[in-house]
This record gives sequence, structure tokens and C-alpha cells, in this order.
Amino acid sequence: MVNTDQVIVSGELRKGEVAAAFLPFFHIYGMNVLMNVHLAGGGALVTMPRFDLELFLQISQDHKARRMWIVPPVALALAKHPIVDNYDLSSIEQIFSGAAPLGGEIADAVAKRLDCVSLQGFGMTELSPVSHTTPAEKPKSGSSGLTLPNTLCRVVDPESCEDLPAGKEGELWIKGPQVMKGYLNNEKATAETLTEDGWLKTGDIAYIDEEGYMFIVDRLKELIKFKGFQVPPAELEALLVTHPAVADAAVIGVPDDEAGELPKAFVVLKEGHDVSAEEVQAFVATKVATYKQIRILEFATEIPKSASGKILRRLLK
Repeated sequence: MVNTDQVIVSGELRKGEVAAAFLPFFHIYGMNVLMNVHLAGGGALVTMPRFDLELFLQISQDHKARRMWIVPPVALALAKHPIVDNYDLSSIEQIFSGAAPLGGEIADAVAKRLDCVSLQGFGMTELSPVSHTTPAEKPKSGSSGLTLPNTLCRVVDPESCEDLPAGKEGELWIKGPQVMKGYLNNEKATAETLTEDGWLKTGDIAYIDEEGYMFIVDRLKELIKFKGFQVPPAELEALLVTHPAVADAAVIGVPDDEAGELPKAFVVLKEGHDVSAEEVQAFVATKVATYKQIRILEFATEIPKSASGKILRRLLK
């Protein structure tokens, strides 16, 4: 379990550290980052049958949790839900969000509200799952962090497979001892994902800054193609939830004869707030380039998500 050791070292897990665990252990995040890391590192978990914000906060308070292992929807609740103020969370030193990109503004809002450090990491099942974590002593807003020990990464042009310089967006490739051997009984999928010399093609669009910090932009296959431009849904989702009336949001591409695809947003409003679709679209329009603007907006009662917190775009489509 080399990735367990990598996470323990990079996350500086302390013996006796207790945390609330709502992430399912059948998912790689819950299984390896929570269960195996705490077992191997001498910590403990208080398990929950499903996520419940009040119970999560109660466990964190009662067991004086040092950190919270979360996903973006929980970060959104920690940043905005009024019930958070009813609990003593002074023991929390850091929150760690994974499974999907978390916008810098929401991450910073949680850190400010809980007076802690807000960190992100990057991983996928094929990576066991972690390749990047953010050092607690040097966090960077919106970043998924630095590569773990004994891990290499590169950003390449998806078409030419040539390496790109710092700051340029391309597909993230990873190489290290945590990379899978391949997909069981599926040589075709393995060949499409792993290069002959052991690089794993993540399918994620990212860039790496001058200091080596990696930033996820979106999934390669989820990019919306608007009149030849690539529009990352995750960027628009992170922006939408900063609106004071918005509780949650998701963005997909819908077919259009002229543009190819149009960015469409599904928005869940906070209770007691009433704004028009045009007002929310105007809010986004002032903060992004013309081609990234929300062309269609529909209000919804909830955003469908998987057990690990990822938006189920296929259901919205």
C-alpha cells in the first residue's frame, strides 16, 4: 500500500488523530485515504452511515477532530450553512477536499469561517488514488497541490502529446508506484490510458504554475465546445456558488446547431432567496470571457451527485 505511506507522510497524520468518516469505504477516497491511512497511521475514524451535516459537525466537535476529510458539496455547506456556527470547531486545523475540483473562493471561505487551513488534493481510482496534495504550511488557493514523494507529473497537449510549459493548460499525466497495472481483462482500455513507458493519462485538463502547484481545470471529455472555444464546467460552477443567493450549481453543454454546444446551468437557490435567471447570468457575465457565459439557466431543487460528491452530469443531460 505505497499510496497509504505517501499520504501519511504528505498529510502529516498524527497517531491518535480522530476524524468523522462519511465517505463510503467502497470508494477509493474513503477506502485508502480515510480507512487505510488512519489504520496504518495509528489514527481512528468515527463512521457515519451517510452524510448528515449536524452529525458530522457533532462528531468533529466531540472528538476534537484535527481535520475534516470532505468533498466539494460539504465544503459548500461548511462555507454557507448557518448551523455551522452552533458547534465548537476550534480543534480543526485543516480541511482536505478531494474527489472533484473545489473553487478557490469557496475553499477560502471555509478556511476563514473555521479559522483553519483549506487544502486540496488530486487523485483517481487508477492512482490508488492520490498523486497530489497541498502542503499545510504553504497552501495555495484553488490548487490541488504538489506531487507526492516518488511521483512524477507532466502536462501535455492532448493532440500532439508534447509537453507544455508552466501556466499552459493540457492533459495531466502521472507516473509513480501508485499507478495501476491496468484494467482487469480490458487490454484496449489499458492501452488507451497507459503509455508504454508507464505514464497514466488522467483525462483531466490542468496546468502547473512556476512553483510546481497543480490546478485542475476540468475533465477533458466534459469540456463544452462553444463556437470552437473550450468552456470548463467546473470553472463556471465554482463561480456560480459564490453568488449570495445560490446554494449549489452544475453546468453542462447542450447541443446547438450554430454554436455546437451551449453552456447550460442548473442552479439551486438558498431558502428565502428569489432572483431571476437573468440576474444570475448577468452576475457570471461580468466575471468571465464572452464565450464562457451561461446561455441557458434552469432552477432546480437539487444537483444529483454520486456518493463521492461528483456531479452526475449524465442525469442532468
